[in-house]
Amino acid sequence: QRSGGHIMASWDLSVTVEDLGPDAPPVTLSVTSDLHVGGVILKLVEKTQINRDWSDHGLWWDQKQRWLLRTPWSLEKYGIHADARLVFMPQHKALRVGLPSGKTLRLQASFSTPVFQTVMAICRMINIRHPEELSLLRPVEEKKKKKDKDLEEELHDLTGVPLSSGIRFIDTAGVTEHESNQCNLSPPPLQCPGPCPCKSLKSKTWLIASVHRWLDSSRCLLQQGIQENDRLWLRFKYYTLYDIEPKYDVVRLTQLYEQARWAVLLEDIDCTEEEMMLFGALQYHINKAAQSEPQVLSTSTAMDDLESALQSLEVKMEGEGSSASELLVRLSELMYLKAFIHFRPKKLTLKGYKQYWFKFQDTSISYFKSKEESIGEPIQHINLKGCEVAPDVNMAAQKFLIRLLIPAPEGMNELYLRCENEQQYAQWMAGCRLASKGKSLADSSFQSEIQSIRSFLAMQKTNSGSHGNAAAGDESINTHSLVSPRYHKKYKAKQLTPRILDAYQNVAQLSLTDAIMRFLQIWQALPDFGLSYVVVRFKGSRKDEVLGIAPNRLIRIDLGVGDVVKTWRYNNMKQWNVNWDIRQVAIEFEGNVNIAFSCVTADCKIVHEFIGGYIFMSTRSREKSDTLNEELFHKLTGGHEAL
Repeated sequence: QRSGGHIMASWDLSVTVEDLGPDAPPVTLSVTSDLHVGGVILKLVEKTQINRDWSDHGLWWDQKQRWLLRTPWSLEKYGIHADARLVFMPQHKALRVGLPSGKTLRLQASFSTPVFQTVMAICRMINIRHPEELSLLRPVEEKKKKKDKDLEEELHDLTGVPLSSGIRFIDTAGVTEHESNQCNLSPPPLQCPGPCPCKSLKSKTWLIASVHRWLDSSRCLLQQGIQENDRLWLRFKYYTLYDIEPKYDVVRLTQLYEQARWAVLLEDIDCTEEEMMLFGALQYHINKAAQSEPQVLSTSTAMDDLESALQSLEVKMEGEGSSASELLVRLSELMYLKAFIHFRPKKLTLKGYKQYWFKFQDTSISYFKSKEESIGEPIQHINLKGCEVAPDVNMAAQKFLIRLLIPAPEGMNELYLRCENEQQYAQWMAGCRLASKGKSLADSSFQSEIQSIRSFLAMQKTNSGSHGNAAAGDESINTHSLVSPRYHKKYKAKQLTPRILDAYQNVAQLSLTDAIMRFLQIWQALPDFGLSYVVVRFKGSRKDEVLGIAPNRLIRIDLGVGDVVKTWRYNNMKQWNVNWDIRQVAIEFEGNVNIAFSCVTADCKIVHEFIGGYIFMSTRSREKSDTLNEELFHKLTGGHEAL
């Protein structure tokens, strides 16, 4: 054969054709280096003489772990020689996907596109919006037990349904309703979704160990050793839960609720005893409501949503004009609230609170010895922008504390505000939360934040004697499925039941959807919400430390005692890069702050993808919400070989 005046030598290329069976010998083709990949496929199809649709098949180069999907490219351009081991196989294969609810779907997934696209296609099939917030991870090693034989009953086989992917777009509108029904809002009884991590209930250790199981979004399933019929978990990875609309997000809300529920029950996230009883009460209510409300989202709910949307629109319109005077009144009321404050390092005991006169203005608080001295210079002026805000509330003891961690050059300064009553606490807590995000008290969300805090406090109030009737009909309430194991060691079931039913009185009037939304809101308000942990070694340090990766910040945590050492926010980040040779992540922040670390428990690509992923999530806006900038995601999260 001639090419450009030169005679091209032909040589033998061995290709394993998967459809011929595992024992069939490779097919040998006589090829030249200038033959394009499409020509190789044509020769293969002719030689196998199997009459079938080959359009989904592609060539996989085993040694280089890559697909040869550019069919016009020649073998020479790909660098393929006679020693290459190629496999001709379908690009879509069966995959078992475990959902947070414990159900497993068996479906056709793309093994040739980046995992990011594969996840988008799976989410499109089961009707989950904003698939960029989810990803796939390897499940925990499961030890087979006799009772595990029942698990297979939860497998839903959808392999007959075409899965739309980056290569072929097929309308799956008929599937979504069917799958939405399968993923109904009735939570299963407490049995772990897949292998139960209960065995290692020291949650942080479990969480640190789990981060490395996330798949790389920029590489395909086959490149990551995933084989046909393997089982993976589909989970929410990025906790920037965007644009949740109960009308459209039935499946999304179900799975999010299940993931949150398991995080609470397995103590992956810390909460107070009162919060745990409330979580238990909400689960109990959701279980009951799911049985009596099979149609989750009725027309009346849609109408309520429409009314609330119109109301919020009216509030925004008023805020631009007539309510300016009300706004000033509201601000002046808040600027002169008294509070108790005490500075202390976390490890030392608290000696007591001293009363000061406080002012809250813009995103800062100032305090004075007395009201009369507030016209002069304050004792201290503290900017709350970028701080950590956590509640420390006990309704029974009337304790209303706000814990603040203020960023400082040498680490984090901790201080507490003790409020006199529920009303003052709701206002100051709302102000602190907004200020930490760089928003002032004049922000339109201030009143709704106060209302949200007050309704949460109302749920924690005890109704002494009011649960008698409820308890009578619910003596056999299964507390094991409602609260974490810690409380079963601390209390007997007969002690837990009245406490859960007591909290239940405060949520019993909620609709199913509202109860799920409330559960998620309280989960999102927990101090450790959205944190993923990885053990790192900071440059210049001799000891391992924990890096907490949150939706809006990075947190340096002392591995020994669990104290927050330092916080860096993404919005102060100027740039970050990865030295792939020494596997080190380097980040530059405003104010000439530079940090660098290597990863101990996970590949630095996972950390790089988390940071880039969260920055990508922050670029989404309602105007552009219909179209996802996939190229930008890969630019921000991909490794040096990703593009």
